[in-house]
Amino acid sequence: MKKSLFAVSLLLALTACKNNTNVESEDTVVETENGAININTDSINEDEEALHVDATANDGLYASFGDEIDASQALSNKEMFEKYKSLKPGDTVNVKFRAHINDVCQKKGCWMSLGLEGENESFVKFKDYAFFVPLNAAGQDAVVSGKAFVSEISVEQLKHYAKDGGKSEAEIAEITEPEVKYGFMADGVLITK
Repeated sequence: MKKSLFAVSLLLALTACKNNTNVESEDTVVETENGAININTDSINEDEEALHVDATANDGLYASFGDEIDASQALSNKEMFEKYKSLKPGDTVNVKFRAHINDVCQKKGCWMSLGLEGENESFVKFKDYAFFVPLNAAGQDAVVSGKAFVSEISVEQLKHYAKDGGKSEAEIAEITEPEVKYGFMADGVLITK
């Protein structure tokens, strides 16, 4: 219930900032399962520090999504890539790492891809589909906490996908090695503000 109240207050604050306006309200009434609750939103405007979303020891540098996590002791993207390379398909490891957000699902914010070393990426989904990240988060930095894993797509499956995708016989014949994917199931995410 506290999370619901917080979410309503946050939504009001975000709307005010986005519209560059002040929200002047005596009380906002929120209907809940147990009746109505009055929330005094006071005057929230974009100049106030009302948008400190996370309550962790991150000094207001991050917006927090999912479980509350702390940015300290997160591996770098290069360290995480080394960890991924040590995993075999089917292995999982609990870990926290920091990386640049390359892409975000543009429908709901239900996944994101984080840059690892070189051109490699980690495809991040969110535990139990319980939370999403902002659609405009690409280009920012993130800290994710959860389970890292590696999956491998066989040559046969890759050829099947290529055929279904309308690739030519020559393009399909060029597929000779399995593809390794680096996945991550996040229970908590921090994104730089």
